[in-house]
Amino acid sequence: MKITLSPSRFRLAVQAAFTLFCLYAGYRFIGFVAWASGRSETFVPKPGSVEGFLPISALMGFRQLLETGRWDPVHPAGLTIFLAVLTMALLFRKGFCGYVCPVGFLSSLLERTGRRLGLAVIPPRWLDLPLHGVKYLLLAGFCIAVFSMDPRSLRAFITGPYNMVADAGMLAFFLHPSALALAVIGLLAVASLAVRNFWCRYLCPYGALLGLIAWFGPTAVQRNADICVHCGACRRQCPSGIDVQGKTVVRSPECIGCGRCVETCPVEGCLSFSVLGKKRIHWAVAGAGAVAVLLPAWLWASSTGHWDSALPAAMVRRFYSAF
Repeated sequence: MKITLSPSRFRLAVQAAFTLFCLYAGYRFIGFVAWASGRSETFVPKPGSVEGFLPISALMGFRQLLETGRWDPVHPAGLTIFLAVLTMALLFRKGFCGYVCPVGFLSSLLERTGRRLGLAVIPPRWLDLPLHGVKYLLLAGFCIAVFSMDPRSLRAFITGPYNMVADAGMLAFFLHPSALALAVIGLLAVASLAVRNFWCRYLCPYGALLGLIAWFGPTAVQRNADICVHCGACRRQCPSGIDVQGKTVVRSPECIGCGRCVETCPVEGCLSFSVLGKKRIHWAVAGAGAVAVLLPAWLWASSTGHWDSALPAAMVRRFYSAF
């Protein structure tokens, strides 16, 4: 039986591949932490990709890069990933959220499950809009905290003990979550079943940043108003609940480039991805573009010393041993 590659299947495959890679990187990182903390004598190289889970540290490294031109020596891969994700958002909507982020993958699975249960609703506008503001307030708070630091304090934090082992702290959170953390995760999971993409929609400051950048990007979903039948299928299937049929060009900061609206539209040629509202492109460009940005970024960083930390092994072991 021939299997058609639809936007939903393509997105699911890319998300699953990145999630499996993250799990593998986490497994390798456990071995690195065991060596670095002195619990094992078997050396395991640190997988730089785990630094992608440290966006606040990357934001600090980004500010330092803007002011001094110096690359973050502690979490260089984190800064590389951060810049790649910003580039991805500018060129291919929120491709990171839609195709790469493992949290986005889990949120997508919960959304699909919620739909099967007759849930995954979009709250009324009077409630939806204020809730949307939460992630932007969180983003503003993080940006104010980072960019209000004086250069000396910023440098001291980046090279300080806390930031040095922040990835180990992240690992400890995932391996040994507290009862409170489990309760919060459980509540978020239930909320994500009831409300479409609850975490990504209302609480993720990283997604808020990427959405603002994507707003100015050249790629967007375009609607041919002349042949649209206003059936509402696009809005019902959109993971973000965007009113696609009410727009000619969908520039919403909530668009993740998943192509579900294009897939579900019953009128051929009504919805499509476009560049600058003119040239039509294939629906897979957002997902393929996300991969096309990350892989060259990794190759460049690996070959130029912007991926693996150059800190002496003795210093690394001293900090991790004290964690």
